[in-house]
Amino acid sequence: MSTQFETEPSSDVDGAEPVAQTAHGRVRGRWNGQVATWRSIPYAAAPAGPNRFRPPRSPQSWEGIRDCVTFGDIAPQTMGNMVPVDSDLRMGEDCLWLNVWAPRRAIETREPRPVMVWLHGGAYCLGTAAQGIYDGRKLVEAGDVVIVGVNYRLGALGFLDLSSLSDDFTPNLGLLDQIAALEWVRDNIAAFGGDPGNVTVFGESSGAGCVTALLTSPRSAGLFHRAIAESPPATTVFGQERAAGVAQRFLELLELPAARAIELLECPLDRIVSAAGVLLDEVPLKEPGRLAAAPVVDGDLIPSYPIDQFQRGRSHRVPLIIGTNKDEASLFRVFRSPIMPVTPDAVNVMLRDVAANHPELSHERIAEITSAYPDLDKTRGALAMSTDAAFRMPAHWVSDAHATHSPTWMYRFDQATPMLKAARVGAGHATELPYVFGNFGTFNHDPTFWLGGRKVATEVSGRMMRRWLAFATHGVPAAIDGSKHWPPYHPATRTTLLIDAIDRVVDNPDREQHTAWGEQAVGFS
Repeated sequence: MSTQFETEPSSDVDGAEPVAQTAHGRVRGRWNGQVATWRSIPYAAAPAGPNRFRPPRSPQSWEGIRDCVTFGDIAPQTMGNMVPVDSDLRMGEDCLWLNVWAPRRAIETREPRPVMVWLHGGAYCLGTAAQGIYDGRKLVEAGDVVIVGVNYRLGALGFLDLSSLSDDFTPNLGLLDQIAALEWVRDNIAAFGGDPGNVTVFGESSGAGCVTALLTSPRSAGLFHRAIAESPPATTVFGQERAAGVAQRFLELLELPAARAIELLECPLDRIVSAAGVLLDEVPLKEPGRLAAAPVVDGDLIPSYPIDQFQRGRSHRVPLIIGTNKDEASLFRVFRSPIMPVTPDAVNVMLRDVAANHPELSHERIAEITSAYPDLDKTRGALAMSTDAAFRMPAHWVSDAHATHSPTWMYRFDQATPMLKAARVGAGHATELPYVFGNFGTFNHDPTFWLGGRKVATEVSGRMMRRWLAFATHGVPAAIDGSKHWPPYHPATRTTLLIDAIDRVVDNPDREQHTAWGEQAVGFS
């Protein structure tokens, strides 16, 4: 984390880099055209030593002006090719920071602008807010909003529940970090031109899973006013009994008896990261469809399974955009990632595990689900089943429930460049991200355009950005640009926007899957 300070304050706007006053001290960013950017502003103290597995604490205040122009530590993690991270970034425990992008006009006029808070994905164990794909500048330029990107604890340090070992360990630390960041936004974002009364939380993959969890957490009530969940694994939340078993296995990998679990507080980071890397691969290989690290029902932050909370009408009363990508599982096949089952054998193991976890499910019900996938013995059928089990159906179960009391919009992202189609990736997991942020690579550094398609992709991106921005500003994704009207989602019609080269609105595009899976949510406990 940068710790350079000035003793003399500088001008906030004219003739100087942008400076904002936070509750803990002044922070200086940089101008990039008409957008001010701050990197790695601390929203909490470094969770190290005795606080390694504890809830986030307020950062120490500082004198003078803190330079926030370079990225600080990213959350400790096992690097992989699924989530590209700049090699210049370093891992460390001083990783509870956020980035802010704000329009010059909002800073100069003090006219508060809508705020969008981004939670990155990465299977609860990978990624960082420092990834270039999440740069918020183009969204700010397109929508006159303030963008905040949140860095939070991951893997063993953020989403592995070790509370069964000792009172020194707190569950759901990554979620607690995100809540602390949202509280920071509430208390400080006005200094950056943002409106604390108009906050949209949005995320993708596990970041979207955090969004659906926060939508059902009493602790997050009032901290955001709209939500966007892109490909949320909404049923990937586990019970304490299973969490205790995973915690025990983590200790075994570290060759620590349970009686010495307290030593984790001083264990070298590289040992923790190494053991977590083994665990994070081992669990989905042994139990396809499961993750080692994920949110856990703790009876407090997460009172019960979020999908149950949704279906009981207990989600926060805020407008919601939610959706999935047409070919979610394809990317996991390409990268040979164990995170999702993508072979017929692995999918069959997953189905047996689902049946074992849900004794109330009859053999007839399981048979009905599998009947919707006649080519389940082929890779294509396995990918479709995996997509629906992990993402498509959970998103629909959330939508069906949330739409009974709050405005809800459902989308399916179908857009794919010619290269992605040729590579049999299609609209794979996370492929909507450059469209949402407007951050496509250059020709030499973006292989997705090697067979063309940039013009169409740019047009699709413009429409998506305008819809997301209109939603953040007005609570309705109605882009005033002649785009196709996007009607709200209702359980009776399941009206869905299919985002492609030409957008279409279709009622219940996944009717066969709905019929097969039914309305009772199926997940892992």
